Amino acid sequence: MEKITRKIICFGPGPRFKGGIANYNTSLAKALDRQENTEVHIVSWTQQYPAIIPRDFIDRSSKADQLEGTGIQVHYLTNYNNPMSWQATVKLISGLKPDLVIFQWAIAIQGLPLGFIASRLQSKKINVVFDLHFVIQKEGSALDMRFTKFGISKATSYIVHARQTADELQNIFPKKTFDVRKEFLSEPAKGIAVLQLYHPVYDMFKPDPDFEKETEKAVLGLRKHVFLFFGFIRKYKGLHQAIAAFAKLAEQRNDVSLLVVGESFWHTLDSTKWTTKLKNGLFGAAKKLFLSKQDDEKNYNPLSLIDELGLKDQVVLVNSFVPNEEVHRYFQVSDHLVLFYLTATPSGVESIGYNFQMPMLATKVGHFPDTVKDGFNGYLAEKEDIDSMVSVMQKAIEMPINRANVAQTSRQMSWDNYAKQAIGLITKK
Repeated sequence: MEKITRKIICFGPGPRFKGGIANYNTSLAKALDRQENTEVHIVSWTQQYPAIIPRDFIDRSSKADQLEGTGIQVHYLTNYNNPMSWQATVKLISGLKPDLVIFQWAIAIQGLPLGFIASRLQSKKINVVFDLHFVIQKEGSALDMRFTKFGISKATSYIVHARQTADELQNIFPKKTFDVRKEFLSEPAKGIAVLQLYHPVYDMFKPDPDFEKETEKAVLGLRKHVFLFFGFIRKYKGLHQAIAAFAKLAEQRNDVSLLVVGESFWHTLDSTKWTTKLKNGLFGAAKKLFLSKQDDEKNYNPLSLIDELGLKDQVVLVNSFVPNEEVHRYFQVSDHLVLFYLTATPSGVESIGYNFQMPMLATKVGHFPDTVKDGFNGYLAEKEDIDSMVSVMQKAIEMPINRANVAQTSRQMSWDNYAKQAIGLITKK
């Protein structure tokens, strides 16, 4: 029997939840579970957000057991709306006596429960790491910075996916001394350790070797060159820009299709139910108090552009959450992944694309200039410049990216290497 020498807890949404952070937390746990002599637990939310938020966050479509064949134990325990569950979480984690607890930090509103839990664990001398998917939130509010400072201030060390995030961390804690490095395996940190890694390539989504691309194109009604927008439809992801750019491209050629696959983020509940109406009312009132008007996504409807621009024949829309088992279908049928974001932190959709060796078409925002090498594994467009995006799409057709280059990029971003680097934080208190 394998001798357990370390115990690690991954705190974040478990595999029953939708979205990139659930996928990320699960993939990290699996990578850690593959390391020798390591026991891994996922401690998960039961409810991640205030009860008034009008959205269904549970994955009710995927069937496969993502943790099959692992030794990972999952504990669904933490309810945002029940502070007693926060204390129960502290008790559970403390009782497991972990060497390392890795918290997934992806939205400021979770600062209250996470700050409570992390501060009490640190007081018990437990090694607390925050894996920061952002520091300055894409859609900021008056309270976000306070939530963020409270939520992440009690970490022993941090993981970031871009230098920009490390700089933001220093800005909000100017009196703290941080040591930012790409590894801590050989010598201790001089200050609070900040491990700068990357967003690993998802291994939970795999190409189907028997996939018939041309057959699937015919089934979906796609033309020769297929551009893919994939994932939750949020304003910062710039789908309105992608559709506007595609419309101009479609004026120039009739052999192109735009495949839009994703769930409209704020439209997952039955709008006729009184409970949904109540949540919409309460949430709307809260947004007026705390959210700047330009960041309110209530009226964001980029899909209306499909009709307005006369694109129904060239845009194929799958406006629903895609089960994990079907993700490969849309990536394998497509030629280019469109990431015309307004702002960006390392992207789960980008990571999925690498797993399918998809050339990336991205805007020069956030980390994209670091990961998308123009002309090598994709092409970069100027921020908020529709003509530049059209040019990039045209270039992708006329000067196609060698997919071997994309594969080379993905090999440098493995989950196993990520897990080994994270384990190096155990002794860097």
